[in-house]
Amino acid sequence: MFSAPTFVRALAMVVACVAFQGATHAADPKPDAIVKTTSIEARVYLDDRIKADAPLAADCLAEGKRWLDKNAAEAAAARKADPQFFKDGGWDFERKYEIRSVVADRYVSVLRDDYMNTRGAHPNSDVNTILWDKADNKRISIRPFFTETADNGATMTAMVKAIITSLKAEKKKRDAGETATDEWFKELKPSLLKIGAVTLTPSTAAGKSSGLTFHYPPYAVGPYAEGEYVAFVPWETLKPYLTAEGTRIFGGARPKGDAQEP
Repeated sequence: MFSAPTFVRALAMVVACVAFQGATHAADPKPDAIVKTTSIEARVYLDDRIKADAPLAADCLAEGKRWLDKNAAEAAAARKADPQFFKDGGWDFERKYEIRSVVADRYVSVLRDDYMNTRGAHPNSDVNTILWDKADNKRISIRPFFTETADNGATMTAMVKAIITSLKAEKKKRDAGETATDEWFKELKPSLLKIGAVTLTPSTAAGKSSGLTFHYPPYAVGPYAEGEYVAFVPWETLKPYLTAEGTRIFGGARPKGDAQEP
């Protein structure tokens, strides 16, 4: 059972989420893609910097439209199976793509934030990332920056250790130390597919990245009441494992403003 402070945080988060959505829906620009039926209204937004890069915009929009179609089909099926769950209205979904960093004028980190309201106890959210190579106009992973990224290898093991250290520090700052336990971190594995959604962190050095930022939605590494988490791994921690390209793009420090973001 949640402690009183945790319950208060949970209640505040739900209220804030609803208020935020109401405000942003009124202020948001026209969606770049939308599906609106009796079962669901779902929207996709691309930020202006993404729209300025035609190949990246096309890639994100194609993915976003597939997401719209998938959720529209699921909403229609759910309404058909049990219409009473739609008595208060249809589902409300939203996806936003936003550039987080551009490194070496080549590697673009994109945050993909999802909001999902299926009229349950509270809305849900998710976060994922895209790493885009402008030179080849395609999605890539962080593999080119490290000499090896094998599951359970030295690089990934060091990365997971640094992530957990960062998460524990953040939980302490939030007065959530009681959940800084192995139980909440057990899903973090030394594997590219199980370590979390990653972006290249901005840097005080022009054209560089100060390290890796890992993004976790509610429930991933803590209770819903604690919201999203971000873990930062400085490039110096990863220095022994960098390729020549990794050495070229990493440097500098994390900007203070970036470190203050949730």
